[in-house]
Amino acid sequence: MPATVPFAATDIANTPSSRAGSPADPADPAGASQLDIAGELLSLLRDTTTEPRPDAQLEALTLAVAADLPVLLWGEPGIGKTAALTQLAESLDLPLTTVIASVHEPSDFSGLPVLGDDPAVQGVPMAPPDWAVRLVRAGRGLLFLDELSTAPPAVQAALLRLVLERRIGALQLPPGVRIVAAANPRSSAADGWELSPPLANRFVHLQWTHDHEVVVRGLGGTWPRASLPRLDAQALPAAVEHARRAVCGFLAARPTLVHRLPSSETRRGGPWPSPRSWDMTLSLIAFATAAGSSREVLSLLVRGTVGDGPALELLAGMDRMDLPDPEDLLADPAGAVLPERGDLRQAALDAVVAAVRKRPEKSRWDAAWALLVRALETGAPDLLVVPATTLATPRQEDWDVPASIERLAGVVTVSRRADRAADRAAARTAVPVQAGR
Repeated sequence: MPATVPFAATDIANTPSSRAGSPADPADPAGASQLDIAGELLSLLRDTTTEPRPDAQLEALTLAVAADLPVLLWGEPGIGKTAALTQLAESLDLPLTTVIASVHEPSDFSGLPVLGDDPAVQGVPMAPPDWAVRLVRAGRGLLFLDELSTAPPAVQAALLRLVLERRIGALQLPPGVRIVAAANPRSSAADGWELSPPLANRFVHLQWTHDHEVVVRGLGGTWPRASLPRLDAQALPAAVEHARRAVCGFLAARPTLVHRLPSSETRRGGPWPSPRSWDMTLSLIAFATAAGSSREVLSLLVRGTVGDGPALELLAGMDRMDLPDPEDLLADPAGAVLPERGDLRQAALDAVVAAVRKRPEKSRWDAAWALLVRALETGAPDLLVVPATTLATPRQEDWDVPASIERLAGVVTVSRRADRAADRAAARTAVPVQAGR
């Protein structure tokens, strides 16, 4: 009995174009096969354009790669981690080498033993894999270690030397090679493992997410083209000094955060503070400062090295570190430049009032009022209520009230009335709730 052939296969087999020597389909004068036509359709689908669009994730990744620090991208499957690495490699003009960590043995990273003529004399050299040899020959490249969270503990242990020392067996990777890895959370990884603390502490961890608008426009044919950050050569010494002052000043005030190994296994597989990760943080702050990066990018980088809690404390300390000196503001209130951000402006004004209260003098008191007027002209008036109320306290009887106070009196009165109205509205809203209990 002849074997049964699926309908689609017999249909194709009986078409004139599939029989040897048969003429081309009259409806297709070019004589193109179905695969040729399918190739044209695929070309049309791949024919897309790009548009410039800022991308904080890609900027943070680029700065970490430029700082020669290993980066680990965390994200759910299918959100574009590999595509981002491909775009980065093209933008930096680096050949991309992809290694799936989970399908390799530990010896693939530590080196394969090769017997020589006389092992007792020459020893047994550890031969590197072919992809490592290609990277050394090229002298530069982007090594992408994919599926890191599905690599078993033995493979993770073998990766320690590769990630930190850039050695594979007896082979030393050249300085022009950068290392980036990708991993899925254990809940969405195929037979996933938590990262070991020694391996996790060697990476800058970046959470990779997708942007709904980017995906929609990309599927419509227009994908984003991120502009990579550029370092200012003139700002390098100042950037290093700024980074060292920020990290060293913070750790001097918070010595318990120099090294803090998390208690849970999951958190140990992410970013946490250690002397190694603080050293990476210092480098990243210097690179972000030299590139003029935004606070969002800096936050991504710092949180990716020492974790959320220590990073937020450090960033808050850096904000206070960058505040203007209260004495400089009091010396020239008319030409003072106050921070744009509301919380920083509030802190600067509070510092000025505290300086006047610490050394109350008529000239300093008048200068502080002039500074509040300056702040009223250049920012939100709500920020002046607390400083103005506090500044009125140290006035002495022989001090004349400056005329500038008249411009601030209305702001304080309106703000207080608004607060009282809000309190009354909240009280009225709370009464029915209490009655229904």
